[in-house]
Amino acid sequence: MADYADPENTLVIETTKGNVVIQMRPDLAPNHVEHIKKLAREGFYDGVVFHRVIDGFMAQTGDPTGTGMGGSKYPDLKQEFNAEPHVRGAVSMARAQNPNSANSQFFIVFDDARFLDRQYTVWGKVIEGMENVDQIKRGEPVQDPDKMVSVKVAADIA
Repeated sequence: MADYADPENTLVIETTKGNVVIQMRPDLAPNHVEHIKKLAREGFYDGVVFHRVIDGFMAQTGDPTGTGMGGSKYPDLKQEFNAEPHVRGAVSMARAQNPNSANSQFFIVFDDARFLDRQYTVWGKVIEGMENVDQIKRGEPVQDPDKMVSVKVAADIA
């Protein structure tokens, strides 16, 4: 396994297209990062599909039902909007209309999506494997979608 600067705040996602490594940013969104790590460590994200993938915009995942309507057993998170821009590789929480409705779903930005800035909680960025994110099958909903095979905190990988 690669030697990451901060393994406790590095997320390694094995997808059907290859690995994607996310540097989590507790300095931007401490509660969101803790929540994502808790879900990853419980195996919540393993096998979850990319259910909404819009070319030139983003790839969304994190819903165990694959419908875009599901979440975890935990309460929704209070928003932690920040100044981090929604640019290529940014990882941000999906939510419903209520700003405090983020739960387990998140998205990875393909291209500049600055119109989302300060309205969605950015909690990380892709530091390796963006070329694999680019390969994820598109659709709304996606037919025969790609998925996250496993999601682990780098500190937990032997």
